[in-house]
Amino acid sequence: MAVLSPASFVTKGPSSSSSSSSPFPARASFLRAQSISGSEQTNLRSSSASKSMSEFKLKVAKNSTGMTKEREIDDTATLTSKNLFDGLKERFLSFKKHTYLENIEHYESLAKGQAPKVMVIACGDSRVCPSNILGFQPGEAFVVRNVANLVPHFESGPSETKAALEFAVNVLKVQNILVVGHSRCGGIRALMSMHDDVETSSFIGSWVSVGMNARKRTKADASNLNFDQQCRHCEKESVSCTLTNLLTYPWIEEKAKGGELSIHGGYYDFVDCTFERWTLDYKEDGEVSVKDRSFWC
Repeated sequence: MAVLSPASFVTKGPSSSSSSSSPFPARASFLRAQSISGSEQTNLRSSSASKSMSEFKLKVAKNSTGMTKEREIDDTATLTSKNLFDGLKERFLSFKKHTYLENIEHYESLAKGQAPKVMVIACGDSRVCPSNILGFQPGEAFVVRNVANLVPHFESGPSETKAALEFAVNVLKVQNILVVGHSRCGGIRALMSMHDDVETSSFIGSWVSVGMNARKRTKADASNLNFDQQCRHCEKESVSCTLTNLLTYPWIEEKAKGGELSIHGGYYDFVDCTFERWTLDYKEDGEVSVKDRSFWC
């Protein structure tokens, strides 16, 4: 899911023009003019000012089209930003009045600490906010969102998602981890567009390659389907691969084996607004299967 600098919203006018187009005479001319009589000096200044101003007007005329375009772009950006934050301000004040102040005791309790029972790993896609879809209230879920809701293998090196997992499982002591995939995922589409033996230098390609096993399984199991259908298949397969990757973390595997932590998969289809959920059944001998699969529609 580019960061704009606040400077990009500043409208630039003619006042930023270089000194060469200034309506005032240069310093050298001014010094020479000190020896000229008062009337001659006045005429010289008027002439120089008139000439400089003419040059200034000429430059402005030549650049008027570009300046107008730049000003229009800057004004549009400023207007859009203002509308955005005016709307966000109204939403915040409404939240404060109708939610925060009406449940002040709950929010005062949350200010002292959090104790969520579930960690949710979801995609950063703007259409699949887990709190909106599943109705989580403040304090109920520790949420991590990234491209394509992926979790790297334990031995793949540090990442923000790994840090969040460690904090949620070992510090917050969550009892459930829910990984939520979704329909029409751009990250999965990027993954399915890659080649098995090609390494990419882009940030997106490097990240979605975490799900390469899901891509390979999809190509093997759904080769008879068209590309869009393969992407849909991979969206669910990637959730299953992520659940498997979670078990490569020693402290997650230990808690799952001991019954302290349950691991769940989910798939949200926003095209027809349905939700599929399942739970990993982790046996003491290390065998993993799926149980309690349900379909909400």
